[in-house]
Amino acid sequence: MKAVAVKELKNRLSQYLREVAAGEVVLVTDRGKVIAELRRPSAGARLDFEQSLEPLVAQGLLLRGLPQNPRAYRKTRATLTRSSQALLDAERGES
Repeated sequence: MKAVAVKELKNRLSQYLREVAAGEVVLVTDRGKVIAELRRPSAGARLDFEQSLEPLVAQGLLLRGLPQNPRAYRKTRATLTRSSQALLDAERGES
């Protein structure tokens, strides 16, 4: 367990989040007083969060995103019928 001041946490947030993800508990202090505790969520907390989203999905207020998998996002190639210069000329009204 380690303690870190708010300013230091803001300056090195990514570093501290990596430590929390690795299992470290980080106490956040403000003027020497502990104001927060950063730790990995429990399995139950993650499940509760997922379940809390279901009513929003059912009401159409929330759309689930695609998985973070590059294969889930198809890349399309642009097919131009004219050259870039011709497109610019047409846009500017020059023919």
